[in-house]
Amino acid sequence: MNKVSITLNGEVYSAEVEARQLLVHFLRDNAKLTGTHVGCDTSSCGACTVLLDGKATKSCTVLTVQADGRNITTIEGMSSNGTLHPLQKAFNDCHGLQCGFCTPGMIMTAADLLSRNNNPDEQEIRHALEGNYCRCTGYHNIVRAVQEAAGQI
Repeated sequence: MNKVSITLNGEVYSAEVEARQLLVHFLRDNAKLTGTHVGCDTSSCGACTVLLDGKATKSCTVLTVQADGRNITTIEGMSSNGTLHPLQKAFNDCHGLQCGFCTPGMIMTAADLLSRNNNPDEQEIRHALEGNYCRCTGYHNIVRAVQEAAGQI
């Protein structure tokens, strides 16, 4: 077992984990943050995307021990004092979700994009979201949601 200490949504979280445990399983099983989804187990779908030191990262590609001493933001950490983050609100307002399975990963990827480019055009948004699959929406409303949130962040 390995001891890790991770700043998770602004709070320090310490635990003992197996060296082979994936970060996505740490988040869901140890920290009980189930907004990060396990979709494909092959890093193709993006449902497990979190911000690792501010950068969108597929948590199924990172061992928990690699996150020791680092900052992680999950979808649960996006809202503040019960107020939705502008991306969360825009996804709702623009109907950028249907079943919701991909939504946390989409929002985390979009948050990374908007932290680097506060006024992306449609092509830049689509390019940033290429690693995130949605089987329900057709992506048009997701792109609209990111554009709407960009004007509010």
